[in-house]
Amino acid sequence: MVPKTCFLTKGKGIHKEKLTSFEMALRDAGIAPLNLVRVSSIFPPKCKIVSVQEGKKYLRPGQIAFAVISDNATNESNRLIAATVGVAIPRDKSMFGYLSEHHSFGETEKEAGDYAEDLAAGMLATTLGLEFDADKSWDANREIYRLSDHIVTARNVTQSAIGKDKLWTTVVAAAIFVEFYD
Repeated sequence: MVPKTCFLTKGKGIHKEKLTSFEMALRDAGIAPLNLVRVSSIFPPKCKIVSVQEGKKYLRPGQIAFAVISDNATNESNRLIAATVGVAIPRDKSMFGYLSEHHSFGETEKEAGDYAEDLAAGMLATTLGLEFDADKSWDANREIYRLSDHIVTARNVTQSAIGKDKLWTTVVAAAIFVEFYD
């Protein structure tokens, strides 16, 4: 089972019960009716990222869905939380890429998302036997990482929220694998 399609999604939930706030975040992300199975961080060769709307066409309530998920929760008033999944994909689509999960306190969506992209690109670089320095490898003009002679695109899906007094606030970010090669 090698995924050929995935989508990125995010959500947040707020409730007096922690579990219910997690459920609300999954609902907001559009993935609550699924039986989610967490998988590790390999972005499959030739896999295509599609929109949430396109990806949801492959899903049915109760379906087992493989996912890379990041989540975070707080019940502290005014505490900033974030959950993010970063993706690093080599230009050569026959190679695999990486997904990274990062969850943090006190980081903005941009900070958390950039960090998750750096993590994914760094993991990919080490599998290629390359040194990695996010600041030196990032080409801001072209929005790509340059790893020796490898070009890597990166993206992320990030959800942040600020905790509410006496309520649980949960954030979720996920890459959901939905279609597989036969």
